[in-house]
Amino acid sequence: MLLSELEERERRFKLALRAGVPVLILVTLVFYALFVQKGSFELTPLNGFIIAAIIFTTVYFNYFLIDLSVKESVVDQTTQSYNQKAFIKKLKAYKPDTLILLVIRNLPVINENYGTEKVDFLLYTIIHRLNNMLVQKGFHNPLIARRFGAEFIIALDSNKDGVKEILETFTEENKVIGEIEVDYAFAIVTEAQGNIEQILGGLKDLILSQDTQRGKGKKKIQNNVKNAQELEKIEQDITDALKKRKFRLTFRPLLNTHTNSIDTYEVVAKMVSSDHEEILPKVYLPIINRLGLGVEYDYALVEHIVKILPLVDKDISFTFNLSPFSLRNRSFQEKFFALIEKEEIRPSQLIIQLYERKTHHDLSGYFQTLSAFRQKGVRICIDNFGSSNASMEYMKHFKFDMVQFDREYVTHLQDQTTHAMLSSLVDMSKNLHIQTVAKWVDKEVQKKELIALGIDHLQGFGIEKPISEETLIDKYN
Repeated sequence: MLLSELEERERRFKLALRAGVPVLILVTLVFYALFVQKGSFELTPLNGFIIAAIIFTTVYFNYFLIDLSVKESVVDQTTQSYNQKAFIKKLKAYKPDTLILLVIRNLPVINENYGTEKVDFLLYTIIHRLNNMLVQKGFHNPLIARRFGAEFIIALDSNKDGVKEILETFTEENKVIGEIEVDYAFAIVTEAQGNIEQILGGLKDLILSQDTQRGKGKKKIQNNVKNAQELEKIEQDITDALKKRKFRLTFRPLLNTHTNSIDTYEVVAKMVSSDHEEILPKVYLPIINRLGLGVEYDYALVEHIVKILPLVDKDISFTFNLSPFSLRNRSFQEKFFALIEKEEIRPSQLIIQLYERKTHHDLSGYFQTLSAFRQKGVRICIDNFGSSNASMEYMKHFKFDMVQFDREYVTHLQDQTTHAMLSSLVDMSKNLHIQTVAKWVDKEVQKKELIALGIDHLQGFGIEKPISEETLIDKYN
């Protein structure tokens, strides 16, 4: 049985005593006043009113306590684990050494395909099996809480070795429950003494970083265990780097297959900490977004890129990622266009890359936003084209300037099906007068085959190695 279930039973018993004892005393006094004390009892209107008032008060009092019991419950009604409010309160006294965030990635899909009863039973089963495994492994009274729909938090009062291995074993053994397949992700923070909300945010960042690694085809997830002090330092380094505009840019050359020359560079940004260590996007982007600094980051990046443009040839273009949320932000748009005008650069030298897994809910409004950038001369590119339904849906409704094919099409080019799909996408892009880009070109055989397919630009170590900002400026200035 979960610790939360035991605590909830104890709480309800105490509440029952709080309700029962006063009612018992009240009934006893009324009985004594009416039947035991000297004198006869007459059912007069006044006495009837008094009896009705006592009954009403008793019933109302009990109803109030029952309602209060539900509102003040410490458990999540589905899993019987702690709810988040009770869990946060409990942590202040519990002071755990280890905090774990367990996420069921595919819960939305499960909800769509199974009934409520089966989903509730699934969640209940997962939590109770996890509790049993932790107890068997020597963790006494683990605290388990449901944070949001698909997120669960586990607090352990010791920092034993092997917690990661226990979670890996659990997720492997429970990837199918009944007939339902479950896709898990987890992150662990050790020495979790500090700001609980900040630590929970850090756990979520680690999960998002894993999603990025999975999106790049990495089967083994790394860096899902961190020290709380390390997380705090990383967050501080990122906010300081953004405030001081500490970027380190790398430029990946794109070969124009028609002119056999480099005319475009893909910009890859990293941040630099106060001790001169690089911070990768997969680390800092989840934190920046969680802190609500996404728009500020994107504008700082654009500002840095725009200042480099006058130092290279006028026929050189830069392509770089910006968040769709920034592009849809009115303030960002105004500052972006004002910057271009102030620096007197050709807007067509800027190519904004977009990548969204899901189609935006307001397509017409989003396309109006993109049209505003294109009308100013800025080019728009779909990144990882062919990897999601969203990119195909956008292609149907908007005139893009460029598409960058998903890396799988290049790395698996020898596969007959992949080759046929890429050939079809290239033909479609040509018919729509859209420039095509293939990245991750590492071999000469890939280069020849992609040129034969009609790809307009190629990028990868087989074309030319990435260069630093200083090397880029020296080359053209």
